[in-house]
Amino acid sequence: MNNLIQQITTTCPYCGERITLLADTSVEVQEYIEDCQVCCQPIEISLVVSEDGRCHLDARTDNE
Repeated sequence: MNNLIQQITTTCPYCGERITLLADTSVEVQEYIEDCQVCCQPIEISLVVSEDGRCHLDARTDNE
């Protein structure tokens, strides 16, 4: 059984700090908002999981 929760490291689009997110890879395409662990700003997250399990994450400000 594959691990459906993956840690993904990205950069906050507000403060530029590297943050780690927990991604539920059981859903192939998803969009949600998660607050930055450093500056607490709301980050819009888009996550796409390919058939081979690789994740593509896009983190952007809520005003883009």
